[in-house]
Amino acid sequence: MTVQEPIRCGWCTASDLYKKYHDEEWGVPVYDDATLFEFLILETFQAGLSWITILNKRENFRNAFDHFDYKKIANYSEDKIEELLQDTGIIRNKLKIKSAVSNAQAFLKIQEEFESFSDYIWKFTNGKPIINNPKTSKDVPATTPLSDEISKDLKKRGFKFVGSTVIYAHMQATGMVNDHAEDCWTRVK
Repeated sequence: MTVQEPIRCGWCTASDLYKKYHDEEWGVPVYDDATLFEFLILETFQAGLSWITILNKRENFRNAFDHFDYKKIANYSEDKIEELLQDTGIIRNKLKIKSAVSNAQAFLKIQEEFESFSDYIWKFTNGKPIINNPKTSKDVPATTPLSDEISKDLKKRGFKFVGSTVIYAHMQATGMVNDHAEDCWTRVK
């Protein structure tokens, strides 16, 4: 008896790691600040690269960036930044590494103002996921007017590498938006 693979969104079938991420994380609402920050940092490093590249290096990023402890990252020294630039397990882009530090600092400021980053980011959707109904992955946009708005607000607050495409990907990753294709097993369960 052969076990049939479930139908998934077309973008994630290339590897078991992609399938696991799709099945267990992508589109699942996240309200935890630590996880929201992790995805924000990973998405900023992904800019210009494929998501599978980031997924393959995710554990290396976790180790290199103190398990995405934004309080520690906000205080990284130039020596720590130099150490990260030598770490072959991550994306060694100086601007992105420095942006992780400044984004951690901006993240803390948002927490001060809104009590949590979760309260801040989810206010854009009134605390609930936006459920889209794409027929296939090809019907999913790269940006939306809402991702444009969030990107603009984050940039105003000092965030870097948070263009609308990065923010829309963050919204998908953290379940602010559900863009699973209509025949995907996660949607039809």
